[in-house]
Amino acid sequence: MRRKFMGISQQVLGDSIGLTFQQVQKYERGSNRISASKLWHIGQVLKVPIDYFFDGFAGGEDPQDAPGGTEAAINAFLTTSEGIELAEVFPKVSGPKLRRKVLDLVKALADDAET
Repeated sequence: MRRKFMGISQQVLGDSIGLTFQQVQKYERGSNRISASKLWHIGQVLKVPIDYFFDGFAGGEDPQDAPGGTEAAINAFLTTSEGIELAEVFPKVSGPKLRRKVLDLVKALADDAET
């Protein structure tokens, strides 16, 4: 999420830390583990301390079940490209009535997905 907020591509981040963009993709998806030294290096490029990557870490709990679960769920959502995109465009929907209709639509879609 930090990389995207800073406008840094996976290619640029990879080049900065001596990896390919494919390796960065695997790290971001969680497909590959990342060493502490590489995480530190990424933090340097993204201008954050290493503890930034552990903020709110509850150790294996489901974000919905952990204290502050709503906040953790929001953070998990905002780490997706769709979440970031939705957060950027939703405020541009004009008028509270129309925004409420969009929200109701998303809730209805979520209800349909659960059944």
